[in-house]
Amino acid sequence: MTRGRRRGWRLGLGAAVGSLLVGTAVLPSSAAGADTKADATDYSVTVDPSRSGAAIDDTMYGVFFEDINRAADGGLYAELVQNRSFEYSTADNAAYTPLTAWKTSGTAKVADDDGRLGARNRNYRSLGAGSSATNSGYGTGYTLKKGATYDFSVWARGESELTVTLGDADGALAAPRKVRTRGGWAKYTATFTPRQDTTTGRLAVATTKDAALDMVSLFPRDTYKGHKNGLRKDLAQKVADLKPGFVRFPGGCLVNTGSMKGYDEASGYERKRSYQWKDTVGPVEQRATNSNFWGYNQSYGLGYYEYFQFAEDIGAMPLPVVPALVTGCGQNKATDDDALLKRHIQDTLDLIEFANGPTSSKWGKLRAEMGHPKPFHLTHLEVGNEENLPEEFFARFKQFRAAIEAKYPDVTVISNSGPDDSGSTFDTAWKLNKDAKVHMVDEHYYNSPQWFFQNNDRYDSYDRQGPKVFLGEYASLGNQWSNAMSEASYMTGLERNADVVKLASYAPLFARTDTVQWKPDMIWFDDQKSWGSADYEVQKLFMRNVGDRVVPSKATATPSTLEPITGAVGLSTWATSAAYDDVKVTDADGKTLLSDDFSGDAAGWTGTGSGSWGVQDGQYVQSDETAENTLVTAGDPGWQNYDLHVKATKKSGKEGFLVAFGVKDTGNYYWWNLGGWNNTQSAVEQAVNGGKSTLMSKAGSIETGRAYDVDIKVRGRQVTLYLDGQEWGSFKDDKPAEPFRQVVTKDKKTGDLIVKVVNAQDSAARTKVDLGGADVADSAAVTTLTAAPDAENTATDRPVKPVTSTFDGVSDRFTYTFPGNSVTFLRIKKGS
Repeated sequence: MTRGRRRGWRLGLGAAVGSLLVGTAVLPSSAAGADTKADATDYSVTVDPSRSGAAIDDTMYGVFFEDINRAADGGLYAELVQNRSFEYSTADNAAYTPLTAWKTSGTAKVADDDGRLGARNRNYRSLGAGSSATNSGYGTGYTLKKGATYDFSVWARGESELTVTLGDADGALAAPRKVRTRGGWAKYTATFTPRQDTTTGRLAVATTKDAALDMVSLFPRDTYKGHKNGLRKDLAQKVADLKPGFVRFPGGCLVNTGSMKGYDEASGYERKRSYQWKDTVGPVEQRATNSNFWGYNQSYGLGYYEYFQFAEDIGAMPLPVVPALVTGCGQNKATDDDALLKRHIQDTLDLIEFANGPTSSKWGKLRAEMGHPKPFHLTHLEVGNEENLPEEFFARFKQFRAAIEAKYPDVTVISNSGPDDSGSTFDTAWKLNKDAKVHMVDEHYYNSPQWFFQNNDRYDSYDRQGPKVFLGEYASLGNQWSNAMSEASYMTGLERNADVVKLASYAPLFARTDTVQWKPDMIWFDDQKSWGSADYEVQKLFMRNVGDRVVPSKATATPSTLEPITGAVGLSTWATSAAYDDVKVTDADGKTLLSDDFSGDAAGWTGTGSGSWGVQDGQYVQSDETAENTLVTAGDPGWQNYDLHVKATKKSGKEGFLVAFGVKDTGNYYWWNLGGWNNTQSAVEQAVNGGKSTLMSKAGSIETGRAYDVDIKVRGRQVTLYLDGQEWGSFKDDKPAEPFRQVVTKDKKTGDLIVKVVNAQDSAARTKVDLGGADVADSAAVTTLTAAPDAENTATDRPVKPVTSTFDGVSDRFTYTFPGNSVTFLRIKKGS
């Protein structure tokens, strides 16, 4: 997961594609699949069953789990008690204390002394006689079901009697439980069966005498697969229903941020650490705690054992990611500590032993003691995540790979190509990976729907003899149906190139509605319910209908017109204060269209109100260092073929400055982002209805206090950029966003041909399908996803859902009408 600038979301597809396409005339039909004139079609799909396309692995599509948006504690991990071990800290979140989510009466305190439960369980709760502590859980409180069983446990110390109560605002939900404690630390248990449903449950523990408490827990008995201290059933089931080929875990930015040291006395029990697997195994009361990169605490109750178990339960390949000792996600620092590097390499070898080793081995024995004597069959392992320092990363990666391949030659070691789909970091990383003959490289990118429509052919030109691709994180920056269609379109290209792209996973997986750090997300939830997004429905359709081999096919394209880039000009900042001067726009003949030296006011400039703009000393200054995307614009949206000059100066802040051109409105524009991504690179980005994509980028930073001359030349769809009089780069934005895409695969087991078609335009597409003489049955099982482009699944409304039907007009050559704004799969059986 890339932290930093989110590139926008919620693209309205009608505008995105419609602005680039000439619509084709569609003859009316009575229903999808109906054919009113056999000799009139809008598209054709031609299949060649005599040729053999790429083989598709069973693990082609999977899921990526990262503890973001409270995906673990308060989410997939079924524990109802928040801050059960009193370990919350300002290191996790400035608003946290060890008593977050707790209320007390009487005499109570949190202690951190030698009386603690264990060295890595630093805090415990001390209650005086007659005192109590009440936990409110997450959100509005515990969601409890009438008649269900809930398992309570607590570690306690002292000679006392505890009274444990489960209730809500209306009173007790079950009879109180009495727990008599004796002597030193010990674990005590009880069960509750609520008399009624509630969404505001509370758990209270009261004591008659002085006592100490730790690891206060309440779990529903009905967890996924019945595992004790397991996973929330509805969330786990939604993942299982996808039938994913793999599970990548635990991150993401969790893996490559923070300290690489341990949670021990030597580090001062460092709370901002990378995710290290040994912290997360063994008895839960002995596991470490950590500050989550996304702004909360992670208890590690959901740890490596649980990840492996979950992958096994859903029939997926486990794919863990380990730190490479180079931080990313905006931190960008290489750890130069050879002893620490060697320790992490050994930890990785130990991880493989934990997953696969015999019970006679040290770590295989621990796995068995945790309840799983059989190995987990780990075959793939990734080192690092989105490192923005490719040389430093790769120097360390090679040491990991050498050690792993020497001891475990059957384990595939996966590298990565940084946080973006292109640019200098990407190019350098790929060269290093190719030169070293790395087996597989992980690519990540989050782009606009338009980018996904434009780049269906991305992997067509990849080296067939080079490293394979793991597309470990991708999404089109929105959860509307238009976003999901763009991803479906792109997935047809992934399948067509299944000889290069071996694994792919949408990201992120989960989002809790009241704790969101990132959008979009595949599955949304609160304490009561969960629902799949439109993107989830697309992923599910593809995962459950992959096929084993591509059958070569081709389709006619949609005619397109690409008009010259038109638009006004703009100025913006991102977490930075900057000053602008001497703005001038001239047309191709040198005629002045706009000239502003800000010697007076800035009345010609308009914005959305973000930031703090004002004229100061003859410059137009944005002075708010915290504001993001402070775009102000001037000029005519109809301008084309012009030259823009701006003098720009960074005054203070994290980044540089942004100069916009081709501005239609606040959601549709291009801008040259100089000193973006924490002042590490510059790029040209295009926004279409708010969703951004990077068109080109280079490493580099902007100096504070230095005035830069920025010049942008727009001719047709060709753009050339100059910085201080030197050409910085140029590009031609002339790639059409094709809305009609297809791929055909074959299911080896059933013999089915699976014709997969995306029609991402408002008009239906009557399509002539030529199966090339294939012997087929006369009917097809049809699954269709279709909705308005802006439709979005919510807790109460599911406009995007699969509709199944049968089409009886199949033959060697037939015509099918694919509805507008649809993803359609036709499963066609072999003929008799």
